Amino acid sequence: MRIAVAGGTGVAGRYVVEAAEADGHDVVVLSRGTGVDVRTGVGLAGALQGVEVVVDTLNLVTGKRSAMTDFFVGATGNLHSAGSDAGVARMVVLSIVGIDRIPGFAYYRAKLAHEEAALAGPVPVTVVRATQFQEFAGQILDRIRLGPLATVPSMRIRPVAARTLGRTLVEVASDPVVGPMREVAGPEEIGLVAMARRTVQVRGSHRVVLPVRIPGATGAAMRNGALLPGDGALIVGPGPEEWLASPDVR
Repeated sequence: MRIAVAGGTGVAGRYVVEAAEADGHDVVVLSRGTGVDVRTGVGLAGALQGVEVVVDTLNLVTGKRSAMTDFFVGATGNLHSAGSDAGVARMVVLSIVGIDRIPGFAYYRAKLAHEEAALAGPVPVTVVRATQFQEFAGQILDRIRLGPLATVPSMRIRPVAARTLGRTLVEVASDPVVGPMREVAGPEEIGLVAMARRTVQVRGSHRVVLPVRIPGATGAAMRNGALLPGDGALIVGPGPEEWLASPDVR
C-alpha cells in the first residue's frame, strides 16, 4: 500500500514512516524537505498520486491560537482537496486525548479545530487521539532552561511511547473498518513531574525539577485527570520505566 505521512519528520511521524517501511509499504513523506508544503499546498497534488491512505501527524506549537488554528485547518483542507482529487481512500489524523475537557488552552482549541476540519472533509477520516508521549517530559526539560532549574506543570498523564504510537497509526491506516475516533494510551499513569524527575536521573543530569501549578480551570482539569483515556482506549506499552531504559531516551 502507498501511504503518505504529513509531518513525517516529526516526533511521531518519523516512527510512522519507520513502521510503514518495515511492513513493506511504499511511503511518501510530505515535508518541505521533499518538495511538499502542506501549508500552501505546493507539491501536494503530485505527491499524493497513487496514495491510498494519508497519515497526518502535523504539529505546530506557538503562543497564538489563531496561528495554530489557521495552520491546522488550512493544511487539513489542502490534504482533503488534493487527496480527494488523487483518489485517496482514507486519512488518519493524530490528535490528543482529553482536549475537549481542558478549557482555555490555546493549543488544544486549535487541535479541536484540526479534528473538526478533518472530519468535515470529503475523504473518510479516523481521528486517533493519543495521550502525551513518553518523550513529553524530556521535551519540556529541553525547552525550559533556567540554569539548573526546570519548571514542569503538575498534571496526570498516561504516556505512550512515540515509537509504539507510530506502529499503531500504521495499523489503523491498514484497517479500513476502524471508525471515526479511537483513543490510544500507555499502560501506566504517572505524574508529569515524576516523569520529568526520572528522565533527569536517566540522563545523568543534575537539574532540579520544580512543579508548577497551571492556574484556573485549565490547570485544575490537567491535575484532576482530564487528559487520561476513557475505558475503551487501546492500551499499548511500554510503561514509563521500561521506556526510560530504552535507547529512545535522550
